[in-house]
This record gives sequence, structure tokens and C-alpha cells, in this order.
Amino acid sequence: MKLNELLQNVEYIEMRGPADQDITSVESDSRKVEEGYAFVACRGLNVDGHKYISSAVKAGAKAVFCEYFPDELKQNVTYIKVANPGRTTGELASAFYGFPSKKMKVVGVTGTNGKTSIATLLYKLFLQLGYKAGLISTISYNINREVTPASHTTPDGIIIQKLMARMVGEGCSYCFMEVSSHAIQQNRIAGIVFAGGVFTNITHDHLDYHKTFAEYIKAKKRFFDNLPSDAFALINIDDKNGRVMVQNSRAEVITYSVRSMAEYRCKVLENHFNGTLLRMDDVELWTRFVGKFNASNLLAVYAVAVRLEQDKETVLKELSRLTPVKGRFENIRSLDGKIAIVDYAHTPDALKNVLNAISEIRTGHEQVITIIGAGGDRDKSKRPEMTKEALKTSDKVILTSDNPRSEEPAEIIRDMEAGIDSDYRNKVVSIENRREAIKTAVMIAKPGDIILIAGKGHENYQEVKGVRHHFDDAEEVKKCFGIENNDGKL
Repeated sequence: MKLNELLQNVEYIEMRGPADQDITSVESDSRKVEEGYAFVACRGLNVDGHKYISSAVKAGAKAVFCEYFPDELKQNVTYIKVANPGRTTGELASAFYGFPSKKMKVVGVTGTNGKTSIATLLYKLFLQLGYKAGLISTISYNINREVTPASHTTPDGIIIQKLMARMVGEGCSYCFMEVSSHAIQQNRIAGIVFAGGVFTNITHDHLDYHKTFAEYIKAKKRFFDNLPSDAFALINIDDKNGRVMVQNSRAEVITYSVRSMAEYRCKVLENHFNGTLLRMDDVELWTRFVGKFNASNLLAVYAVAVRLEQDKETVLKELSRLTPVKGRFENIRSLDGKIAIVDYAHTPDALKNVLNAISEIRTGHEQVITIIGAGGDRDKSKRPEMTKEALKTSDKVILTSDNPRSEEPAEIIRDMEAGIDSDYRNKVVSIENRREAIKTAVMIAKPGDIILIAGKGHENYQEVKGVRHHFDDAEEVKKCFGIENNDGKL
């Protein structure tokens, strides 16, 4: 593609050099640049791409997009000054790959909790409805039935456009993607034309990055501010910030709720460990999901499908066939009747939701034993809050390790112990080794007791000092239950 063709879709301040360069690809990592590439020099948290302009040119870059020109300008290389290289990256990639988001309907899901479940369930639902669809999520990047493990919740702008171009090439009509606050802040979704957006909720998380809750809200809100006028914005009004998200949005606002009046409503009629009976849009249906928070997720999936002009009756029928996402309230039962629940809950609110779901089902005679940790190099302020939330509805709490990264696990646990009220001291034990924590919970549990293993969900690793070691909560509890050759599901 000619450089001047790409520039038709990018705002720039100044250009030095020929505009008719042949561009063979777009890249923001100088190590991946080859002959004929356009290189975008982005400022990251730890790295400034401007330092690598000369390396990119040496590798064959024919165009360089940057905030300021380097001291030395090479002949036969075009330098383009832009205000925001991060945004420019997505816009360039979108143009280079033929604007793939315009050739299918893309729905973004944002919020603290529920993103993965809603995006993944939408993808599964539309496959069941007979469509070809794509998924960009925390767990994987899917193109129809092809699944690739994910590296980020929302990858960089170039990878997104490559994925979407492949989806279009494979005949996908829809793409469902998680949109993280980091991705919004860093302009990774620039160049994507969204058909709709979903807001799930916003609670305490990522303050290590955003610094304040107000900034975190502001980042999420930007997604809805930028939706086009022909898009829809589906918001959960059970969260007080739902209305805030769409204050300046040009999109059509649609509401959903499991607690109050909204355009889409749902009520939990019966709740069991093997599923929930719901009334959705005045129709009763049995689902394989547990808890009010999952009812809310399913309601969002239903609302999006109806908004995308799918038949209501067919959608409700297919919802009853959907199964939970791996690591999201994943039930495992021992041969003697102990129940383990593996869940990704890693924020105070997510933990509260899962424990509330358990409380709604339990008879009151069984114990609830909760295993929790907190990730290293992440928001430290939520650590004592996680402990406080676990203590409210658990009979015993085991504090343990959860991806300590560069931090010492014992120090993270000490931060979590700050959330222990003196009245609850005898309910808590700290076991640094996560495998031993799971073994201990299984050992002290009696038949009928419920063990919640929270924080990692689908993850199959523990990250320690920059190295990922294989570790899967579901695998570990199955070994303890003696059912490692059985899926153990209810």
C-alpha cells in the first residue's frame, strides 16, 4: 500500500520526505521491523519508541510516525509527526488491513467483572445460532473454531487489526471482544468501528495503573464517549456508574438489570449448584449457570443478541444450552460429596458476588472454606479488602500465594492480613504455598462442605520472579479429590 493512501485516514502535523513510499506492513516494535515497514514510535510505561527510530530505519523502515523528529533524518525515509502515536498505530493498522471492523459487527465489553464471561458467551451463542464469529478475550483469541491462547485481555492495536482481518477473511459476521481500561487508556482500540458496547460494572481494581477511582471511571467512560451514533450502548443500571458511562455518548442507550426497572430484566426463580431457573423477558428458562451475577451476565448476552436482530425465542432456547466459561464458578465434586468451586474472582466485588451466590444456595449446615491470594505488582490497596470480603460469609479463610511476580509472597499475605478484624482472627490461616493451601482446605472439609478457590480461575500458571510455572487450581483440587482422571463436574 502507498503511504499517501494510509495518510488519508490519519491526522498528522507535519511530514518530511516522499509521500509515495511503498509500505509493506505497520509495526510499533522496532525488533519486528523489516524492509518497507512503517514504524510507529510510541511512548510506553517503561519504553519510549523514539529511542529505537534509528534501529527501525536500519532494519528497513520507509516511514516513521513520531511525536517529534529525530536529530538525524535519513534520505528515502519519510518522517511524519503526529500528536498521539498510540492512536495512530491503530488507525494505520486498520487502514492497512482494509478496515476489517467495518466489514463485520464488533461488540466491545468493558467493566471490572464479567467481561470474559459476556464476550465468550456471545461468541458461543452466535456460533450456536449458525454464524461465523470471532472472539478477543482474556483467555483466547478465536477465529470461528480456531483458538489461540491470549497474551493480553486486549492486545495491541496492530494485533487486533490483524486478527480482525483474518476473521473477515474466514467469513466472520461478528466479533466480540473484551475492552480493558488499559487498552482504552493506551488507545489500543483506535481504528475499530464498534457496532455496540456493553458496560458490566465498575469496582475497586487497577488503581496501581490509574491511581484514582475517578481516573479508572474516566478511562472506561472514554469507550462510550467514542462510540458512533449508529452504535448501541448497553449498560447495567444495577451499578450506579452505569448512567455515568453514557452521559456524553452518541450511541443509543439500552439498559439491563436484575434488580430494578430496565428495558431488559431478569429474575432468579431457583438457584442450585448445577444451575439456575430464570425468568427472562417473561419466559422461564433453566441455565447451567449459578448466582445472580451470572444471571446478569446472561441477561446482557440476551440483550446484545436481540439488539443484533436475532429472534428472541431462538436466543432464549440457545441460552439454556450454553455452558460456563472455564474458571468461572467451575464446580468440582469429590466422591464423598465435598464441593470445590474454582473462580477467577480477584477483586473484592467479584469475590463478594461469588460468595453471595454460594450463600444463596447453601443450607447453612455446611462450611464455606475460601482460599484467596492477591497478585504481586498490582493494586495493593485491594489486598486487605479481599480478606474482609472473604470473612463476611466464609467459615474459614486461607490466605495464600497468587502470582506474586516480583514481590515476596509473604509480604503480600501480610498486606492481606491487615484486613482481619480481631473478632475473626481464629477463622484465618496463612499458607504461602498455594498447593498446600488447597490440600489443607480439602483435608479440613467434610462431605457437603464448599471450598472456594478464588483468584486464578482459568490460569494454568503461577508467575514467580518473572517465570511462569505450571499450576492449575482445578487440576490441584481434582488430585486432592482423587478424581484426576474424571472431569468431576456436577
